[in-house]
Amino acid sequence: MMDSLRSFVSHYPKTITLVAATGVGLIGVKRWVAGGVCHSKARLDGKTVLITGGNTGIGKETAVDLAKRGARVILACRDMDRANKAAEEVRKKSQNDNVIVKKLDLASLQSVRQLAKEILASEERLDVLINNAGVMSCPKWQTEDGFEMQFSVNHLGHFLLTNCLLDLLKKSSPSRIVNVASLAHERGTGVTTYSLHPGVIRTELGRHFWPEMPLWKRVIYTPLLFFIKSPTEGAQTTIYCAVEESLQEESGLYYSDCAPKTAAPQGRDDEAAKKLWHLSASMVGLT
Repeated sequence: MMDSLRSFVSHYPKTITLVAATGVGLIGVKRWVAGGVCHSKARLDGKTVLITGGNTGIGKETAVDLAKRGARVILACRDMDRANKAAEEVRKKSQNDNVIVKKLDLASLQSVRQLAKEILASEERLDVLINNAGVMSCPKWQTEDGFEMQFSVNHLGHFLLTNCLLDLLKKSSPSRIVNVASLAHERGTGVTTYSLHPGVIRTELGRHFWPEMPLWKRVIYTPLLFFIKSPTEGAQTTIYCAVEESLQEESGLYYSDCAPKTAAPQGRDDEAAKKLWHLSASMVGLT
C-alpha cells in the first residue's frame, strides 16, 4: 500500500501539488466567507432577551449563545411544536433552564399585540429585543389583515412589536434593539438600535424559492453551498450587536461581519425613512 502511494507521488508530483494547493485555497475561501466572529465575553446574568423566530437558523444559534451567557431567553415563534423542541435543545446546549417559548405570528397584528400584552404582564424587564424572524420569496399570500405576507412579517409585525415593547425597553435601559432588517432609529431614550446583514446562510429562509428553481440552476448552485455560512457563523453579527460592550454608546448604525458598514443609499434616506415610519404606524393602527 505504502509502496503504491510512494509510486503515485513520484510519478505525479505536479498533480499532488495542484490538489493540495486547491484544497488549501478552498479552505481559505471558506474561512473568508465565514466572516467576523464575536469575541465579547460579556455576561447577561439577570437580563432578559426576546428573539423572534428563535426556533431555527441563526435565531436558534443566537439563543444558544445568549443563554450560555446567563440570559433569560424568550423564543417568540409561530410553530409552537418546533419552538418547544428548539427551546429544549437550547436548554441542553447552554445548560440554562431559563429558556421559555411564547406564541407569535408576525403575519397577524392581533398575535403581535397579544404577545406584547403577555410580555408586559409577565416580564419586569426586557434588555434585548432581537427582531430576527423573516420570510423570503414566498408565494403571493395575503395576511388576515390584508397585507402582503413578506412585507407584513419582515416589517410591519416587527415594527408593531418594537413599538409595543418600547416602554419596557426604556424602563430596562441601557437596552438594545437588534434588527436583522432595518426598522427604527431611536435616539435619546437609553435604548440603542442596530441593524445588520448576517450574510448568505444555510437556513430555511430559502424554502420557498429553492423548490421552484429550475433543475439546471440547482445543479450549478449546489457546489456553491460549501461556501455559504453555517447558522452559527451567520449568527455572529447578531450576537455582536446584542452583547459587544463597545457599542453601548452607538445607535442607528448598520453592521456586517461584526463591523460597521455603510448602508445602501436608500437606507440612508432620512426623508423616505420618515415617510415609511408614518405609513407603517398608520397601517398597524399606532397613533
